Amino acid sequence: MLFGKEHVKRYQETDGAEGHDWQGTVTLLLTTKGRRTGREHTTPLIYQKAGDDYVVVASKGGAPEHPQWYLNLQADPEVKVQVKGDKFTARARTATAEEKPGLWRTMVAAWPDYEEYQRKTDRDIPVVVLERR
Repeated sequence: MLFGKEHVKRYQETDGAEGHDWQGTVTLLLTTKGRRTGREHTTPLIYQKAGDDYVVVASKGGAPEHPQWYLNLQADPEVKVQVKGDKFTARARTATAEEKPGLWRTMVAAWPDYEEYQRKTDRDIPVVVLERR
């Protein structure tokens, strides 16, 4: 099973032929700029489409704090995305209160463990919309 840096490497080397389909769902690569270092960080994330946009979840497995990639995009919402061989820039934003319930259901259908992650934490797990530029 691909995970972490190896997942990113194989995904990039194969344009997602290895790594896009993962554990019964699909992943994209999200690249954010470090809010302190300014260095790029790439993270494989489960995604779903919502119209022309891509949706990801800042779950961190139900940890009490947000994942680093989410904190980075809050500081700089201009991100890079790779879905299979399609590489593009996007603007990331947290789903609105009106959008979130429907997007959350879509993401839970793709990865049911999100419900358990939310039960494990007092933090409201953000749903993030990636709008292609």
